[in-house]
Amino acid sequence: MKSRQEIFDIVRRSLIELFELEEPAVVPEARFDDDLEIDSIDAVDLVDHLSRIFERRVSPRDFRSVHTVNDLIDCIDRLQTQ
Repeated sequence: MKSRQEIFDIVRRSLIELFELEEPAVVPEARFDDDLEIDSIDAVDLVDHLSRIFERRVSPRDFRSVHTVNDLIDCIDRLQTQ
């Protein structure tokens, strides 16, 4: 099981690599739509990528409540305990 910091590091690295974001922009409070300009198609790619890394499926229902990087960290952290 990964720590919240390890999850954040993986999510941050994934966002930077997949969407060519600047590292300083990827903070826990960053909103996917407003701050990072991640649209719904990008979100599907991100979820697929992270599902492979964490070996857990993030369902659309789980992702519906995700609006910030921190929300995504919370979601992945919860999935680890299931």
